[in-house]
Amino acid sequence: MTSRELLRLSITGEPDVFTVRQRGREVAEAIGLDAQDQVRVATALSDVGRDLVRAGVPAAVVFALTSQGRSALDIEFSWQGPPPGEVLKVGRGTAARLMDDLRATHSGTTAQVVMSKATGAFLPKAVVDSLRDRLAASGVVNPLDELRAHNQELLGTLGDLEAKQQELLRLNAELEETNQGVVALYKELSEELEETNRGVVALYAELNEKTTQLAAVNDAQTRFWSNVSHELRSPVNSIVGLARMLASPETGPLTPDQARQVRLIDESGATLLAMINELLDTAKAESGRLVPQFAPVDLRALFLQLKGALRSTVPSAAVELRIDDKPEVEAIVTDETMLTRILRNLLSNGLKFTERGEVRLAVQPDHGHVRFVVTDTGIGIPPDQHERVFEEFHQVPGALQARAGGTGLGLPYARRLTEILGGELTLDSEPGRGTTVELRLPVEAPGRDITRLGTVLLVDDDPGFRRLFAGRIAELAGDIRHASDGREALDILTELRPDVVFLDLAMPGMQGREVLTVLRDKPGSRDLPVVVLTSAVPDGLDLTGSGLRAALLLKSQISAETIRLAVGEAFAVARRTVPR
Repeated sequence: MTSRELLRLSITGEPDVFTVRQRGREVAEAIGLDAQDQVRVATALSDVGRDLVRAGVPAAVVFALTSQGRSALDIEFSWQGPPPGEVLKVGRGTAARLMDDLRATHSGTTAQVVMSKATGAFLPKAVVDSLRDRLAASGVVNPLDELRAHNQELLGTLGDLEAKQQELLRLNAELEETNQGVVALYKELSEELEETNRGVVALYAELNEKTTQLAAVNDAQTRFWSNVSHELRSPVNSIVGLARMLASPETGPLTPDQARQVRLIDESGATLLAMINELLDTAKAESGRLVPQFAPVDLRALFLQLKGALRSTVPSAAVELRIDDKPEVEAIVTDETMLTRILRNLLSNGLKFTERGEVRLAVQPDHGHVRFVVTDTGIGIPPDQHERVFEEFHQVPGALQARAGGTGLGLPYARRLTEILGGELTLDSEPGRGTTVELRLPVEAPGRDITRLGTVLLVDDDPGFRRLFAGRIAELAGDIRHASDGREALDILTELRPDVVFLDLAMPGMQGREVLTVLRDKPGSRDLPVVVLTSAVPDGLDLTGSGLRAALLLKSQISAETIRLAVGEAFAVARRTVPR
């Protein structure tokens, strides 16, 4: 540490206190301290000096500049006699508050107190020497002059305090005004929020009403299609059968005109039957009544079947139907009937809209999936129609389209079946260059081979059956939660989401059907897999078509295999519960 002495004084009486105070302020001003720091230094010197005079202890005072990392003004008081704690009653506290540092020591009979105030930039030696000479040349201090300077300091401080008080009053007034504005704004926002909440409540009530109406419409639509299916198909099948019987050689010879008319009846009946089948199948897929039955599918056998079924639909010798005899992927696990319908639909579309060239079906493996690629060299589809062709009843305008006919339900139906199977269906086409449709399906069906679940919820009012059933699913489930009625089950479902819910249909209080209704109306639980347990199927129960959408397991047919099948079906149904 480097120390450079500026001034040395002594305190033996009251006049010396004034001198030390004035010289301290001069030193502080000379080394660049601001006005407030000058007053702080002078006040600390004054209080320490008065304590020394009151105690009758003569002391030496040394002003010095020190530097150790930073520059500072050190003022050292030293005397012979009692320690600082006995002498400095007031001054020690004042110095501790007003100065940056205060150090007091006592060794033997020598006491020392050093107080420091940090300065600005480091002063060169020449500046320090000039300052020392100027301070040494200063005359004797007049106590009255110092008292007058002290009073001026007090007046300045009072003026600053008054100005700050006025500023504080102004800020308080502004803050009060701001608070009044905030309160008014809060009141206005609260009123608007309350009005908005009322609107939201009314909107939710309207949505619930519309949801109920929509569910009723869906139920009515399902019942309509179920009832009309037989009524439509039966007469059309009869027409087609009679037309083919009339055209049969066993019936008797027909004139050329009669044969042509019978052939027209047969073709029209077949077209009408195909349209009815598409409508009914699409309606069934929309209502959720189509549940996939996953099983291994031999693609070679499936392709041979498709080739035989579609050979008669090839429009002319100018079009060739090519289906791989030896596909790269020989088998997958999916629903064979649904896959057949999708591929037949895609190939039939290609044949309908291809006048020359080929329609090809190929299979390619794709990282745990398999891609069925159907390409044709037909008329193609404009880019703005690529997504619209998957809308129900939409048909691409054009002369060949008009001749080909159809309902516009084939591709929408194929995409719905694809989603049911856990896959995706995409289309790429260019007018005049044909169309490519890709069907991508998982090799292993989602939800199949259920061998281990995490948490399951078992809801049944019969404790004996719960114990029995829990023993049957112990190897399947890691954690089994129990509920004795519907209310308890809903309470548990607010805290956790199990992998599967096994739900008794007939219970006192809240029935299983009511629990299902609550789950399917609640956004976070719509896709929760549910297996309904029942002793007998009540009349009119339609879990897949009513919007409830759950798998069914009869209590009289419980086994390890039936439980796994029911769980697999519940997963498959749940995947289609939330609309795309």
